[in-house]
Amino acid sequence: MAEGGNVLLGILAIILGLLVIAFPLFSVFTASVLAGFAVIFLGIWLLSQSFGTWSKSKGASIAFLILGIIAVIGGIGLFGNILAFSLLASFWLYFAGFFLIISGIMSFFTKEGTAGKGVGGLGIILGILYIILGSYAWNPYYLALLIGIWLIVDGITLFFISPSELMKSKVPEE
Repeated sequence: MAEGGNVLLGILAIILGLLVIAFPLFSVFTASVLAGFAVIFLGIWLLSQSFGTWSKSKGASIAFLILGIIAVIGGIGLFGNILAFSLLASFWLYFAGFFLIISGIMSFFTKEGTAGKGVGGLGIILGILYIILGSYAWNPYYLALLIGIWLIVDGITLFFISPSELMKSKVPEE
């Protein structure tokens, strides 16, 4: 059983997961606002990089400027827009799914042994699951449901993992 800190985090994650499932549109709206802020800040950072690199490389500076402008415009468009957020979430799930399928097929045919074939097969299966999740992410309700389920599962697992076990897995032994 986990220690007190992890149990508290687990309870918090479960409560947040239930809130996301209970209020899906508010949850996805909040996520889209936060994502919009993050993309706007990324755009501002890219714009500042464009001015900082002008003396070193005009091409890189122009690339940073263009990316910064696109990021600021995209962040403003994403800010509070549930449909755009769902569209982008499903797009990235499709994108990752296709890459997993392609890399799984390549691994399946190029790697030798049972482990290599298993990794390839697992990549194909995970890619298909990503594409299935991408089709559900088009609907903001399902996107919130997926986020809520993940929070609940993560919260439950925190009940069984102690912080010392987490630190052992992150710190290499000497």
